[in-house]
Amino acid sequence: MKNLLLLFILFTGISVSAQETLLDSLALATYDEFTDLDSARRDPDKVVKLSLRKKKYKDFPMQILKFKNLQYLDISKNSIKELPDSIIKLKNLQYLIVSKNGLEALPNSIGGLKNLKYLNVNQNEIGRLPYSFGDLENLEIADLWSNNLEYFPETLKKLSKLKTMDLRNILIPQIHQDNIQSMLPNTIIYFSPACKCSW
Repeated sequence: MKNLLLLFILFTGISVSAQETLLDSLALATYDEFTDLDSARRDPDKVVKLSLRKKKYKDFPMQILKFKNLQYLDISKNSIKELPDSIIKLKNLQYLIVSKNGLEALPNSIGGLKNLKYLNVNQNEIGRLPYSFGDLENLEIADLWSNNLEYFPETLKKLSKLKTMDLRNILIPQIHQDNIQSMLPNTIIYFSPACKCSW
């Protein structure tokens, strides 16, 4: 009976709520992508994948928070200096790409994105990772390349699923590189050569 219902849904085009099913990376890669906020707003429940690159946004478009089924969000190459704490309303978000924005901080609430697997905030101005960063229990890839990071919370040790973290092009003294690696013994961490500097 369940198989018949699934076939019925597939062939009639009825959309299955993404809240019930998180797509795997392959399915998400081939999913229809919205590239315009106006068209996305016409049918918010169908927005699973949203790419708003190079749209000249100076602030985070709060309308995005209405897309309750959103699993993939790319807002790179804008001028968004901060993300709202309310971004945790995007409960199904798996991929978040906010590179090249001049982003100065991650929201303190970011750990509430419990389904986040991939985070790309490279080439920004982020100075510290918030304490809740360690609550990203499903995070697998963290691309933090080329930021101004000078603080890594001890909560990093909770990131048991983290496979890779890119910290290249960040001035980090050897003692801190060693400490970060000790918190994440099973994670491949990419560092630039240690700086002769102090935090």
